[in-house]
Amino acid sequence: MSDLLALTAELVAIPSVSHHEAGLADRVEAGLRGAGHLEVQRVEDTVVARTALGRARRVVLAGHLDTVPPFDDRAARLEGDTLWGLGSVDMKGGLAVLLDLAATIPDPTLDVTYVFYACEEVAQRHNALARLAATRPELLAADAAVLGEPTGGVVEAGCQGTMRAVVSVGGRRAHTARPWMGVNAVHRLAPVLDVLGRYEPRRVMEDGCEYTEQLQAVRVEGGVAGNVVPDRASVTINYRFAPPADVAAAERTLRELLGGALDAAGGDTFEVVDAAAGAPPALKHPVLSRLVAATGVPPRAKVGWTDVATFAAIGVPATNFGPGDPLLAHTADEHVSRRELDHAREVLATVLLAG
Repeated sequence: MSDLLALTAELVAIPSVSHHEAGLADRVEAGLRGAGHLEVQRVEDTVVARTALGRARRVVLAGHLDTVPPFDDRAARLEGDTLWGLGSVDMKGGLAVLLDLAATIPDPTLDVTYVFYACEEVAQRHNALARLAATRPELLAADAAVLGEPTGGVVEAGCQGTMRAVVSVGGRRAHTARPWMGVNAVHRLAPVLDVLGRYEPRRVMEDGCEYTEQLQAVRVEGGVAGNVVPDRASVTINYRFAPPADVAAAERTLRELLGGALDAAGGDTFEVVDAAAGAPPALKHPVLSRLVAATGVPPRAKVGWTDVATFAAIGVPATNFGPGDPLLAHTADEHVSRRELDHAREVLATVLLAG
């Protein structure tokens, strides 16, 4: 077993913002090729390593290489048994665990496919795991999959879907000294924002896991000049919807919710610009139920979106499990501890070595 904290620090020190994962992919590929019991393939900046032991079942252990952009120029730092830095939680701690398992467990009771992929933190059209599923599905063929996303060492089942939609409303330009000659499009966003502000999250139970939907305005745009009544304004909305709803059902729900605030005759429009379906829990699968048992604590719902949904779409039951507090992901306070890393490694090793 490696010093997982030191390995995580090494990975954090390699910048890998989305679309710039090549350096980290090089490091991962070199480490995996050093393990003689693995068949290693690289597809662009995605690295896949597989055992070929002829076991009755195969499991995928997967994690994304990319991080969100840095908040500042502070370097990662070790303080005792804690590592602070961008990506330490999301999800280079999980990558370190997977790399260690790949190197140190040559004879698991399951065949294992390790997948380290690019571009998870950006729009779904860039997602390298989805691209791999479309172009090289044989590399992802398995009985079950585990995403090493940060879950605080608890199994987080399924995931919610995500949708970004842009509502654009019309107006009419005029001089701000004579606003009655125009129609202010920014002001016309008020009914839409009111609907969003009054939204009460819907709660959905699936297989004992409670999913809580969310609806937020994430960007507002409008205005021409400081002395012009704007003739166009828009708000971008992010909707997190619970399984088993699919993208089409989520779009219908959002259109119905906002319908009373929009005026098609006035030029108002609604456009979905990005969407990814969620996935229901799949914990009845023997491998995944074994994972839950190994944690010793009940599972909970994954309220964010993860590539569990990508696996679900190709018929592979999947769940989330990894080191690090998910509430710290994408924050300036990301940090992961040695204890969290060692616990995640112990749980996954139990699953891979169980008779």
